Amino acid sequence: MTGATAGMAETRLIQSRYRLLDLIGRGGMGEVWRARDESLGRQVAVKCLKPMGPQHDQDFTRILRERFRREARVAAALQHRGVTVVHDFGEYEGVLYLVMELLDGRNLSQLLEDNEQQPLPVDVVVDIAEQVADALGYTHQQGIVHRDLKPANIMRLADGTVKICDFGIARLGHDISVTSRLTGVGIAMGTPHYMSPEQISGGQIDHRSDLYSLGCVLYEIATGAPPFDLDDAWGVLVGHRDTQPEPLRRHRAELPGFLDRVVLELLAKTPEQRPADAGDLRRRIALGRTSGQPHLDPAGRVRLAPPVPVGLPGGRTGPLPRLPGWTRGMTSGIKATGSTSPGLPMPDHSAGLTGEWTTGTDVRACTGAASPAGDERPTPSPEHLAILAGRHSAGIDLGRLGHWDEAGEVHRAVAAEREHALGADHPDTLASRYEVGFTLSRTGRASDALREFGLVADGRERTLGPDHPETLAARQEVAYVLGQLDRHFEAHQIYTAVLVSRERSMGPDHPDTLRCRHNLAFNLSRLGRLEDSYGMAHEVATARARLLGATHPDTLVTRYEVGYTLGRLGRWAEALQTYREVVEGRSRVLGADHPDTLAARYEVGISLGRLGRSAEALELYRVLADDRTRVSGPDDPETLRARHGLGVNLGRLARWEEALAESREVCATRSRVLGADHADTLVSRREVAVGLGWLGRWAEALTVYRQVAEARTRLLGADHPDVLASRNDEAHCLEQLGRDTEAVGLYRQVAALRRQRGIPS
Repeated sequence: MTGATAGMAETRLIQSRYRLLDLIGRGGMGEVWRARDESLGRQVAVKCLKPMGPQHDQDFTRILRERFRREARVAAALQHRGVTVVHDFGEYEGVLYLVMELLDGRNLSQLLEDNEQQPLPVDVVVDIAEQVADALGYTHQQGIVHRDLKPANIMRLADGTVKICDFGIARLGHDISVTSRLTGVGIAMGTPHYMSPEQISGGQIDHRSDLYSLGCVLYEIATGAPPFDLDDAWGVLVGHRDTQPEPLRRHRAELPGFLDRVVLELLAKTPEQRPADAGDLRRRIALGRTSGQPHLDPAGRVRLAPPVPVGLPGGRTGPLPRLPGWTRGMTSGIKATGSTSPGLPMPDHSAGLTGEWTTGTDVRACTGAASPAGDERPTPSPEHLAILAGRHSAGIDLGRLGHWDEAGEVHRAVAAEREHALGADHPDTLASRYEVGFTLSRTGRASDALREFGLVADGRERTLGPDHPETLAARQEVAYVLGQLDRHFEAHQIYTAVLVSRERSMGPDHPDTLRCRHNLAFNLSRLGRLEDSYGMAHEVATARARLLGATHPDTLVTRYEVGYTLGRLGRWAEALQTYREVVEGRSRVLGADHPDTLAARYEVGISLGRLGRSAEALELYRVLADDRTRVSGPDDPETLRARHGLGVNLGRLARWEEALAESREVCATRSRVLGADHADTLVSRREVAVGLGWLGRWAEALTVYRQVAEARTRLLGADHPDVLASRNDEAHCLEQLGRDTEAVGLYRQVAALRRQRGIPS
């Protein structure tokens, strides 16, 4: 056992929750322990990723960590009787861990060993084939391909249930970029005896690759050996690619003909020759098992209806397949998680704990709510819960695409149905309400989001405890929304409390702890505590660079915040250098046209202007405005922001006619796109007044300054700093027009309001 993992075993407790009991498995990537979940009083399996030694470079280690976290997120999103349930995951003392349901059974490799490598009974082989096909049908409908199906990853439990395990190199069917990053450092993806020809050749992988791997597994458990049973790995791969497998009945004559045909169809060299999907496969097995003969078309293929998602009413002809006895009376929570869009520093939105949440009793008994006599909540079917899980995931996908309004509608509907089926404090109900809050905050409804996140945080505290990661995630979103509402002092108090809990339970270098510290640094700068903000942001950036790499998007986000505080402190040369490093890193990792890269380029221009290098800033903003127009269109707010910077720097170069024309165009477009009273529109209007003043057109400038001041007073209040700045602009204009008495009176009003607010003059 490695030193770090041994340390975990000696402490016997991970995250103050999972007590390790017995080592039950060990492999090349880590160990699996039987453990007890102290919070929920149940036994679980904890998989620990072996720490990498100094012989591995940082890129290799980072990819392994990404692969492990990906396994957790993919597996936790799957809820089906034929897939192992994942409850939780995280990092403790440098060791990544995954918490799963504890299975009482043997994997197929162990069953073959127990049987002295003799094939399994025919009825067992057929039953395994049917159950695995059913589970694959579900995972494939979620868009997930396993990619490493083999006997060691399929468990047969004591009650006969079959479960697929270890989605460690699974991938979303559409997610090419992450897969290419994972495979780009030479990590073996798949096991040679069970790899499809297209997987071996590096071709396009889809769900039919899993069907081929299943064919290899069935071949082995039916005959005692895999289809290409060679000691040389290269010979095995060539066999998959070029050699037709021998019929199974040549090895074992007692096998039924339908099983021989089905397995050989699964082992077809091209995906098009295999069954269309796992549902197709399951029907072929069912027909063969009941001695039914499917009608074949001239090409020998079974005529099938289009595949229908499991659990949709009316989607099947004939009776539904009989569920095994162990499902009777069972209700399970469904955990559906989201992911950070590649390159975006978004929080992790995993749902609550999975697994057995209630029995046949009223769900309210688990939440402490009273249940009226004789009014027991009906037990929801696993199929209905699976549908809700799919809709939850669809809502998250809509959010990733920026369709926040539509995502909010989906999550509100799912939250209502989950509350009815599972109860208000069930983790899945709270997961949906969490996503409702997230969509509200992204659509400008910060007050509504604050209420929603507060309810979720209170519910999770009752159900999971105050220090549970999901409770802390909700509290952190409460703080974030308070910041959106300019209630930074309240946000600071919550961030501070959450940080104490995270450091105590997760450690100072856990990604969630660092995310909290990053948010706290951001909030400190908004409170005017710039030195504290800079110090914390610098520490977080250093820690993230050490753990994730200097060009990881999260590291660059914090480096961006370091640049912001440096600028606020007047250290513009350092800010410029920091922003340039962020631009370089984001260009390399995210691409030159990514919004985050373009945002950092804008800040480079700000820094150049503050350093008096306006000619360079002008050229930068001209190119940036063109790039923004090409990427997002001429009316996009960020395009207009770049054009505003262009106008400002034209003014700094005393090119006031051009500056005024640019400012007027930007102001008119912002008014049309954002509204006449939007903060950005008012900034542009003020820039118009500045240009008029420098051109000596003070009377026109006074009119515009007053328009800005009146709008800001109406929106922000008479003593807001921005309003006071506008009134000072107005007073300066009056001075230029020789109206000194009015100017002095206005200056005095502003000074009095500043004193009332405690703002230095």
